Amino acid sequence: MTDSSPSTDELEERGKAIFARLRDEPDAGSSTAPTEPAETTDAPVPDAVDAPAEADLAPKGRTIPPLPRIIAVANQKGGVGKTTTAVNLGACLADIGYRVLVVDLDPQGNASTGLGINIRGLQASMYDVILSDVPIEDCVEASSVRNLFVAPASLDLAGAEIELVPAFSREMRLKQALAEVRDDYDYVLIDCPPSLGLLTINGMAAATEVLVPIQCEYYALEGLGQLLRNVGLVQKNLNPTLEVSTIVLVMYDARTKLSDQVASEVREHFSEKVCKIMIPRTVRLSEAPSFGQPIIAFDPTSRGAIAYKELAKEVAGGPA
Repeated sequence: MTDSSPSTDELEERGKAIFARLRDEPDAGSSTAPTEPAETTDAPVPDAVDAPAEADLAPKGRTIPPLPRIIAVANQKGGVGKTTTAVNLGACLADIGYRVLVVDLDPQGNASTGLGINIRGLQASMYDVILSDVPIEDCVEASSVRNLFVAPASLDLAGAEIELVPAFSREMRLKQALAEVRDDYDYVLIDCPPSLGLLTINGMAAATEVLVPIQCEYYALEGLGQLLRNVGLVQKNLNPTLEVSTIVLVMYDARTKLSDQVASEVREHFSEKVCKIMIPRTVRLSEAPSFGQPIIAFDPTSRGAIAYKELAKEVAGGPA
């Protein structure tokens, strides 16, 4: 974070202003639009993938940190595409040649099941790594995508928050575990739970960067302000090198003015951090996890797959 970042109150006021403007404009809502546009696999990529012309404030040259990179995918708000982004960005980074590990810290285990892992039949999981000091390499599983690996969660993680309370060095358990395999991967993506509990703190303490998926909706601005404040606390007390390096706009719907307004506001404040590529709202992205596959394996020609492929190139600065 930099001194120019807006405060929580400023972001909330911006969100309220957007909402008020859209409420007063008769064509601002999306109630007359169909619930979901039909998607065909051979359709060209729509403009929704790229930033709107009026908000094309993407950085002229993104600074790419050196490898290996450990990135916490975090947002206080639930349902904003954290797991979808962690799984599909990881798969697309692996597809262009990087060696990637997705660490599932969410007790729901959605990143693990989304990559085809049966979380009920695991011999070791992130629960054992965090609570019992099991080496992380003992729980790593291969996925269907070459170069993509996952350290799966288990349902036991739901109780880890309580069990960690009396533990020694409880906030640094994941950092210590990843230190053993740091040089084995180019990218480690940590899928954090939608809260600031001890699991999320472990993720941020272990990471060098935070990637924030932001839903192109009104409440996203409130969630962003809260997240920045919490990252600041972790930065001050546990991990001085942590920074919010990347903001990804997801669930972008070109049919609504709200999506454009939210995207414009976020770009105005965080222009050097916001990715140019935006992830469109699409049915295929929602369907892929039920088949245990990332979108590039499930439907590589879909809009979502193409968007995440371009996002991977932008985040990494190009193929490996």
